[in-house]
Amino acid sequence: MRWQGRKGSSNVEDRRGGGGRRMGGTAGKAGLGIGGVIIIVIVMLLGGDPSALLEGGAISSVQTENQVTTTQTNEQPNDEMGQFASVVLQDTEDVWNKIFKEELNTDYPEPKLVLFSGVTSTACGRGESATGPFYCPADQDIYIDLTFFEELQNRFGAGGDFAAAYVIAHEVGHHIQKQLGASDYVNSQRGKVSETQQNELSVRLELQADFYAGVWAHYADKWKNVVEEGDIDEALNAANAIGDDRLQKQAQGYTVPESFTHGTSAQRKKWFLKGYQTGDIRQGDTFKTNDL
Repeated sequence: MRWQGRKGSSNVEDRRGGGGRRMGGTAGKAGLGIGGVIIIVIVMLLGGDPSALLEGGAISSVQTENQVTTTQTNEQPNDEMGQFASVVLQDTEDVWNKIFKEELNTDYPEPKLVLFSGVTSTACGRGESATGPFYCPADQDIYIDLTFFEELQNRFGAGGDFAAAYVIAHEVGHHIQKQLGASDYVNSQRGKVSETQQNELSVRLELQADFYAGVWAHYADKWKNVVEEGDIDEALNAANAIGDDRLQKQAQGYTVPESFTHGTSAQRKKWFLKGYQTGDIRQGDTFKTNDL
């Protein structure tokens, strides 16, 4: 992915301290640990909206290795990984500002990307590295412990800078859903429909966020020529690695489709690719199609 030498976003808050790490470093003691791996499999990471867990305190007892309590610093990242995340966020801002203005006739409220290590405070409760990247709808911020990208590569074989960019763009996709009402609709159905039906709505929400990540990739490449050979394969590999069916099979040896909350590997790849190939947000209504 071509990202070096380009402007980063001003909407990044670095709460990590210590300057962060270089891209491609080893995870070492800062990895998620056993508890984190279990949460990865259960919550399915990537694009999950764990606010319900955070608000309910279900994750508060999970501890990570080398855990630190972080405080708000409002610092900009000065390490390679942090700067990469900042550039990707800027790319998403450029794409979605233009789409919101020209196609939706409204302003795009840019989200903040919070980089943290260990644990941090959010409007959804305590955020932890073990949760993986997540979007908090209560404060409309995105939270990422950048060591997650090393876990993505080392544990799931889905490394590469474009795979990391896909993760960020997916979380931004949840912010788009917050603005357009999709996430509020899904949350409004809790307690009104069965658990299986709620899971299906969650799958549709996640697949739409994958689609929006693809839309970002479409225009980022068209306007800035960011995509290099192999980049789309990296994103598709990441989408494949965190499909519900693959994660459940890895965790327990079999799948339970009615419990899926993020979509199968094939579905996640399909909707990202659809967004990338079309760049047309009108084709991303996963809630009105029978062909997921």
